[in-house]
Amino acid sequence: DRDGGIVTASGVLTDVTYNRVLNDASTAQVTIAVSGANCCAELATVRTWRHYLSIFRDDQFMWDGPITGVDWSFDSVTVNATDIIGLLDRRVPHQDFVFTGTDLTEIARQLIEDGLAPDDPGHTVTVVGAAGVLGGREYVQNIGQTADHLRDLADTGMDFTAVGNNIVLLPDDHCEVVGRLSDEDLPEGVTVTEDGAALATRWVVAGSDDSGAVGSAGGVDAYYGLLEIYTEQTSITDQVSADAAAASRLNVSTASVTIDTQNVTLSPTANVDVLALVPGWCLVITTSATCRDISQRLKITGLQISEDGGDGDTPGQERVLVQVAASGAEGDVV
Repeated sequence: DRDGGIVTASGVLTDVTYNRVLNDASTAQVTIAVSGANCCAELATVRTWRHYLSIFRDDQFMWDGPITGVDWSFDSVTVNATDIIGLLDRRVPHQDFVFTGTDLTEIARQLIEDGLAPDDPGHTVTVVGAAGVLGGREYVQNIGQTADHLRDLADTGMDFTAVGNNIVLLPDDHCEVVGRLSDEDLPEGVTVTEDGAALATRWVVAGSDDSGAVGSAGGVDAYYGLLEIYTEQTSITDQVSADAAAASRLNVSTASVTIDTQNVTLSPTANVDVLALVPGWCLVITTSATCRDISQRLKITGLQISEDGGDGDTPGQERVLVQVAASGAEGDVV
């Protein structure tokens, strides 16, 4: 409950799925089997946004956030929830902000503090490091959702993710390695992919109409030629910030060679700490099972964990899926 009390301790957890994602809100879903009239009466009191879902893996705290949907059926209750970023999708700026030459992580921190201040569920903000991108931004009271403003900042040189009620802010090129995986750890196999969809050799970023700022970075590449992308970001208020945003986007606009683990489950014997698999950190993944051998440092962009309670004599099974992408840091391929 919002006041800290336990809503119900009844029922049998039969299915659980939750994720962690980079630069967006994560979600969770649990299904609880009803075990008697008292259990049913307690589960009937669950309410959206008033109550929170907290998930533990063994004794490790893994996920937390407000409940957004409840389905009651004759023998089970299914609960859906979002994380604290999802709560910021229901908050707006509560004052005007004008930033000049301010690091993007500091802008994000102030937006978060402002968004949660009027009714704080109990949160922390961890700044792993400055983005190294200084920006001029302007936000108007009551205009736009706070989480959308964070997503715009993430497009121009920083990352964010939620771990429980802690919102982590980090530079776009952060890539501290938290584990190493090889073909033995990914028994379903992987796919090595070269994806040119994000490739650009020149970026043009336009700021607000009032500023007239149009930033540009890059040009004709000796290998690829000229590939240009234009975008608008109306919160940008000066030329320096527009140039910095263009340079930041150019920095990650590569034809990345990546190891696709989108639908691959980690082996139960994989030597990684699941608690440490936080979006924004990196894994070194090595494969020689495809035509293109590669060992690459890849940024974790998503994590999904699911477990069921089994059926009859069949025990329950846990699946841990990790989504990764090119890190944007020096030395991607190792």
